[in-house]
Amino acid sequence: MKQLIIISLLLLAGNSIVTAADAIAGKNKAVMCVACHGTDGNSFNPIWPNLAGQSATYLAKQLTAFREGKRTNAQMAPMATALSDEDINDISAFFASQKQKIGTTKSEYVELGSQIYTGGAEGVMACTGCHGPTGAGLEAAGFPQISAQHTQYVISQLNNFKDGSRANDSTGMMSSIAGAMTTEQIEAVANYLAGLH
Repeated sequence: MKQLIIISLLLLAGNSIVTAADAIAGKNKAVMCVACHGTDGNSFNPIWPNLAGQSATYLAKQLTAFREGKRTNAQMAPMATALSDEDINDISAFFASQKQKIGTTKSEYVELGSQIYTGGAEGVMACTGCHGPTGAGLEAAGFPQISAQHTQYVISQLNNFKDGSRANDSTGMMSSIAGAMTTEQIEAVANYLAGLH
């Protein structure tokens, strides 16, 4: 019962932070993000993530992690360093309010990608448990939207979790899952996500 009350309070607190954010101000503050992530958060370069429609809570967490050095990236670190908490919340609210563009899944990756995503594999937990059947994620739990993401970006992030160069998942769950995945499985899931919606 105590845990349920604590979780409810955390969810209410998280929602008030997002509500207090100003997406219009965020659009102006996101001008520096446009070169890589596009004017609406749909990146044109497959090595940079799509941010459109992503959970504001997740985006704020990642920007804060870049600012504090808990997540490293040569391009993102200097961008995030000067951001205040208000800037981070506003920018996150702006990108969360944008419409995500859906990609496609190459036919050769549908079977294995779908199998792993929905049912898992030996030593690999199914992705649907945290990211949902359509890849929309679960904002309240901090699990991001992963549908319609660039294949190349997903491959790089799964490999970063696998080799430990990305370790900002609070429970270590992604590091554990990616660590158990083969190169073939990572490639199949990453390609499958591109068309998932």
